[in-house]
Amino acid sequence: MNLVEHLEELRKRLIFVLSFFLLSFIVSFIFVEDIYNWIIVAADQKLTILGPSDILWIYFVIAGSCGIILTTPIALYQIWKFVEPAVNKNERKAVFIFLPLLMLCFTVGILFGYLVLFPSVLAFLQTLAADQLNTMYTAEKYFKFLLHLTLPIGFLFEMPIIIMFLTQLGIINPLMLAKTRKIGYLMLTIISTLVTPPDFVSALIVMAPLILLYEISISISKVMYRKRLKVLKEAS
Repeated sequence: MNLVEHLEELRKRLIFVLSFFLLSFIVSFIFVEDIYNWIIVAADQKLTILGPSDILWIYFVIAGSCGIILTTPIALYQIWKFVEPAVNKNERKAVFIFLPLLMLCFTVGILFGYLVLFPSVLAFLQTLAADQLNTMYTAEKYFKFLLHLTLPIGFLFEMPIIIMFLTQLGIINPLMLAKTRKIGYLMLTIISTLVTPPDFVSALIVMAPLILLYEISISISKVMYRKRLKVLKEAS
């Protein structure tokens, strides 16, 4: 295909992804009250709004976040279908294996953020304020706090699969990852600090699994690297 045909193909796939997002958004908005009641369980109190339009903003944020989560696998698949003609047979097999694993890790990360990280950090912060202050959460701040903890963790949990895929393609190798371990730890520490409230315990709760994921990624990269060397050796 020429450039115009490529752009037309990209336009069709973008329209499909946006249409799916819009449909997911509408469906999520229909059930937004049920989703809202499920999410605020950890707060153990009714949330406060400061203006008549705040609740509408909250509902839009919830529906939009659900729409993004539901649309992510569709968007990844459409990206793959767009670039598929340019990759070889072995790379296609790798993508079909890694794409479902990528979505599985993203889902596990979201669940870890919501079921483990979020209630732990919230309980810790409530403990700090329990004896000195009356706690009252606004809906806006509560959901911003929730999103800042869960969505980044979902994407970061995809790290082992991304590293596995890049190793399979020969872009990185375990020696490279081992040499840059200190830099990797520093970057993960910075990310943990940015996505959590400004306290050491919250950052540590996030940092520990991320460092563990990095070490798992190195181990997975070693396995994939040995397999790739074996295949190249047999091919030569």
